[in-house]
Amino acid sequence: MGRGRQKAKQTKVARELKYYSPGTDYRALEQELTSLSHNDSVHRGSTALDTDEDDAGRWGRWADDEDDQR
Repeated sequence: MGRGRQKAKQTKVARELKYYSPGTDYRALEQELTSLSHNDSVHRGSTALDTDEDDAGRWGRWADDEDDQR
């Protein structure tokens, strides 16, 4: 195949990939996200409130560092 035809074919394939949009199964996505958040809290044995407190403690030291720099 000549270079022109090869490039045209590559361009065609690239364009098909760029504009390809498969159908989205929102129910499956919802189930996956729900099961992930449920499994995360079950494995950690925590509630949403505990998670917020953990995040505050984890990120608090960086917030203190920023306040010291000002």
